[in-house]
Amino acid sequence: MKIQKIDHVGVIVNDLSAAKEFFLDFGLEVKGEWEMEGELMGYAVGLNDAKVACVGLGTPDGQTWIELIKFYSPSDEKDIQQTFANTLGIRHIAFTVEDIEAVVAKLKKKGTEIFSEIQQYEESYKLCYARGPEGIILELAEEIK
Repeated sequence: MKIQKIDHVGVIVNDLSAAKEFFLDFGLEVKGEWEMEGELMGYAVGLNDAKVACVGLGTPDGQTWIELIKFYSPSDEKDIQQTFANTLGIRHIAFTVEDIEAVVAKLKKKGTEIFSEIQQYEESYKLCYARGPEGIILELAEEIK
């Protein structure tokens, strides 16, 4: 048995339109949109009466895929919980970008919270962290060549 690749990352959101717009502005492209409900959906996610809307977004080269998922039912009783970079569990999505300064400037112009200045890690990467809608943390990395 051999793992071939990570197929996609699912991100649960309350405001699907705002999250979709954020990632489109960031540079991803819509690869598909769909809704699912019924017994199979509930069985697959382990919830009763599950109904979701999904937007699949990917990089232009098709190598990276994110699923934004809005649960219509059942709803999350706790609502959005703001997390920090050191909160246990999955915390951020990392993207390799060209011209990190331009990407950060574009995000700032759109009102995105940039919570770390661009830093250089050794002689390999420039790094920066931003917080998108609903607390989604992005790590931006530009490879130094």
